Amino acid sequence: MTEKPIAAHRRTLVLASASPARLGLLRQAGLTPEVLVSGVDEDALTADSPANLARALAEAKAAAVSIRPEAAGALVVGCDSVLELDGQALGKPADAEDATARWKSMRGRSAVLRTGHCVIDVANGRRASATGSTTVRFGEPTDAEVAAYVASGEPLHVAGAFTLDGRSSPFIDGIDGDPGNVIGLSLPLLRRLLADLDVRITDLWA
Repeated sequence: MTEKPIAAHRRTLVLASASPARLGLLRQAGLTPEVLVSGVDEDALTADSPANLARALAEAKAAAVSIRPEAAGALVVGCDSVLELDGQALGKPADAEDATARWKSMRGRSAVLRTGHCVIDVANGRRASATGSTTVRFGEPTDAEVAAYVASGEPLHVAGAFTLDGRSSPFIDGIDGDPGNVIGLSLPLLRRLLADLDVRITDLWA
């Protein structure tokens, strides 16, 4: 009796981030990543531009997770976001006062959300990385609305003190670019980075 060939196992995808928003985007796209938080000290890294800082942070997170035993043979995805406003890279606000000041400075203006992406194929050591950029046009919430939003606690946990998929969404007039990039991970960019490593994203579908 002829034995049937054994089907190739689907590659393990690891998300090097604790972000529920990034995990949600991957799951919506048919992917089922494991989550391993990197523990990288984001404040310890510097770069010559917000775009390069986002990329460096993503690379550091992916690299930190890729050397862990649990990631052996996996595809590790690291991401990190910063908001570029007036040439400065803004991450998560330090406290409620900082979040309030951020929103008052962003009202009625546009800024660029930079999200660094890095994919490491632990099986062979190859890696690919890039930064996605999306322009965000902020509305003009009143002082009372800003105070209520800050009091919700949401802006303290997200880069730039806002997110498209939460309570701040009514205060965003529009974007130019990929909305997923603002939420935390650009699926089209991820597909291209995987392709650079000779991996088809469809082969990772659950």
